[in-house]
Amino acid sequence: MTDAGTGDAVRDLLDDALECYGGEPEMTAILRARRERLDGPLRVALVGRVKAGKSTLLNALAGERLAPTDAGECTRVLTEYRHGSIPRVTLHGRDGRSRALPVRRDDGELRLDLAGTAPDEVDRLIVDWPSAPLHGLTLVDTPGTASLTGSAGERTTGFVGGADGAGPDGLVFLTRRVQPEDLAVLTAFGTASGSALPTTTLVVLSRADEVGSGQLEAMLAARELALRTEEEPAVRALGTPVVPVAGLVGLAGRLLRHRDFVALRSLALAPMAPVEDMLLTADRFLGVEAPVPLSASMRTALLDELGLFGIRLAITLLRGSTATPDALSDELVRRSGLRELERLVDVHFRRRSDVMRAAGAVRTVEQVLRRAPVPGDGRVWAHLERVRLASHDLAELDLLARLRAVDGPLPRGLQAEAARLLGGEGTGVAERLGLPADAAEDEQRTAALTAVLAWRDRADDPLAPRATVDACEVVARSVEGLLARLERAAGNPYGFSAGEPSPAGTGGAGGGSAGAGAQPGA
Repeated sequence: MTDAGTGDAVRDLLDDALECYGGEPEMTAILRARRERLDGPLRVALVGRVKAGKSTLLNALAGERLAPTDAGECTRVLTEYRHGSIPRVTLHGRDGRSRALPVRRDDGELRLDLAGTAPDEVDRLIVDWPSAPLHGLTLVDTPGTASLTGSAGERTTGFVGGADGAGPDGLVFLTRRVQPEDLAVLTAFGTASGSALPTTTLVVLSRADEVGSGQLEAMLAARELALRTEEEPAVRALGTPVVPVAGLVGLAGRLLRHRDFVALRSLALAPMAPVEDMLLTADRFLGVEAPVPLSASMRTALLDELGLFGIRLAITLLRGSTATPDALSDELVRRSGLRELERLVDVHFRRRSDVMRAAGAVRTVEQVLRRAPVPGDGRVWAHLERVRLASHDLAELDLLARLRAVDGPLPRGLQAEAARLLGGEGTGVAERLGLPADAAEDEQRTAALTAVLAWRDRADDPLAPRATVDACEVVARSVEGLLARLERAAGNPYGFSAGEPSPAGTGGAGGGSAGAGAQPGA
């Protein structure tokens, strides 16, 4: 639930800061870059070790084979994939110059070629592509953080931990198992962006089908491992969800071709025993005579596109009630974990994109003020505080980020409800209230009234610590905003029906995090 005025308020703040720092070229460049990003798409980077499956997962999220998945030179450079009406590839060199590269596709895949430029001389590639999933969300493919080519790994860590707001707005971090080096990358991102990881980071247990050695129960084992990983102290401190994803299977489901469906169905209809023997190992699948007329090249293509686990899963589904290409595609996407990841990307990033960009801009202004004090910057500090206090959606994001911290402001028993009411599971009224999407307005209104009274009571507890009281106030204001939306939808512009007790502060605005980022000595 983003306050419509927050974006304008943050633009005014940036303009004020730009005027104040007019004589400081370095700070002006930082502020101007953030001002331009405020109206652009959210930038989300896929980060992880070499062979973690970043490019495959990016392709699955984009719904196109855009990112190269081989070990070529293009996997050693940062590549941004953004929505554009005309396909275009632009190379931006480290010398500040840029040039267009040819756009070529081969068997449905985009082929990137640096055209003779050494990877170390490339700052980044920018790919504009007319893909609906890229609308409003730029995805950044990064070199592996533990790359054999040291410069490539350093480029990723430098980008993620980049100062001055030049890095990504959010991360999808891929790992097979969380390592100390992974935690260091995540911590660097949180430090550089000035944001807390729970609202800017998703952790993916990648290539999840390999957890169970590619057997049909692999995803069940992966989900159990993801839950255990979430409870590890170091990961729990991050406060981010861990979702298992078999990226190759998800991509195959998203882009399932008719010829693949026909080949898989022929295997599903063949005698079970010889097919099961084929599926014991990849070598057997490629090397033995198929029990159906299925060429070696077709089997190789199936293995490349689905992996052994994906083939086993598809055949099992086709032997059951899955009978059409669309049904098989849907099941592969769902069972791969891709659909759950897409839901989390939608909830964490797409629906919050405006407030995430606004919060990033506010943090940049504060970083500039602290880094380079100038005469007259007191007015910018005051302006910064006014924006924070008047923008409730910024307070919501701040509280969401702090909820599950070790020293979080709310008891563990209240954290899940608070996160839901703050929009942690979706920003719609029904989603926040924990009701079905088709719940009647009266049911939603009753649930909202019950919630606001409960959270007001908690905020009024004289024995509660100050931090807990402040957090309860933020949650209560969020629910009051839900009530106001319901009343406006019912045709009552004043927010509450005549004769109805009106909780204080209705409308969801006002009351940011008290004192957050205050001017030193203020």
